Amino acid sequence: MNHSEKKLLALSRSIHAEPETAFQEHRSAAKVSDLLRAEGFEVERGVGGLETAFTARFGNGPLAVGLCAEYDALPGLGHACGHNIIAASSVGAALALRDVAEELDLTVVVIGTPAEEEGGGKITLLEAGVFDQVSMAMLVHPAPEDNCAPSPLALVELEVRYTGRESHSALAPHLGVNAADALTVAEVAVGVGRQHFEPRQQVHGIVTRGGEVPNVVPAHTSALYNLRAADMESLRRLEARVRACFEGGAVATGCTHEVLATPAYAELVHDPFLSEAYRAAATELGRPLVSREEERTMPTGSTDMGNVSRALPSLHPSIGIDSGDAVNHQPEFAAACVAPGADRALVQGAVALAWTAAQAAQDDETRERLLTLHRERLSRGEILA
Repeated sequence: MNHSEKKLLALSRSIHAEPETAFQEHRSAAKVSDLLRAEGFEVERGVGGLETAFTARFGNGPLAVGLCAEYDALPGLGHACGHNIIAASSVGAALALRDVAEELDLTVVVIGTPAEEEGGGKITLLEAGVFDQVSMAMLVHPAPEDNCAPSPLALVELEVRYTGRESHSALAPHLGVNAADALTVAEVAVGVGRQHFEPRQQVHGIVTRGGEVPNVVPAHTSALYNLRAADMESLRRLEARVRACFEGGAVATGCTHEVLATPAYAELVHDPFLSEAYRAAATELGRPLVSREEERTMPTGSTDMGNVSRALPSLHPSIGIDSGDAVNHQPEFAAACVAPGADRALVQGAVALAWTAAQAAQDDETRERLLTLHRERLSRGEILA
């Protein structure tokens, strides 16, 4: 193991040992940006109006390679999605590209992107123009298996809040308006509606407030739902259906209600050249790949990288970490994210990303395409969220 690999593994373990949730990743962002500054990168913190976001730049070439570093964790589960690996592999790729930046006429930019699990940090940075400085954007995400071109779903998070009226549950229940009943009606409506969901539409939710004590008719309840679909158009249709279910709960019980929505995550679109170049690199590294046809049927989640991919050429492959039967968002997967299989994936993922960027820089047609798209995007001032 060389000195650079030791630094990357130490970074991964340090982030993993101190998990921080969305928009609270102060230590994690500092660990990543401090390492990059020590390696000669020019660091700017607090970019895009987010305290835990940063950029780290090296070089002056016209083709700017963007490497996204995620480092937020899950509440109660820590790094059960392996964002410690994402951050360290992006840093590793940046260090490899730094050493050939002059030769390839590149600028290397690491973008620290908080709040992927919840909050959509990349969407905020995209809208703030932080991604304007790069010609392409990449990261590699840990998973149970390799997938060079996964298809993450579009997603929106809805919070529904019901308001009724308190009353004594035994003495005067008829004077109460039960907000818990409203939530129950809405959940049943969503459940029976699943029969009519379109392919790849999904709904999953939790009750975040169900009442205070059983001898008081609940006046306030709330729930949090994730809605997913194959693309933004399908997601909008699903959202309309679910909002109607929420309204049905209010109508049936006499409650009032409100629905709050987060910024929607778009479906992910891979740049064909970057995807094929990554596949070639992963094959050369001996990664256990499946066919392109099999990749399209593999289960997947959602990511705010989808919004980035609709604005500029992007790459978001998955890399297997030998997690056994464990999958993302399980405690066992969190443990696997600092095991030997994760260390191997981290290093190989960094190499594959760097190799992919180098191929794009050296392919004349691709290089000119990326530069042209970048110039056009800047001239339009267009950010697609």
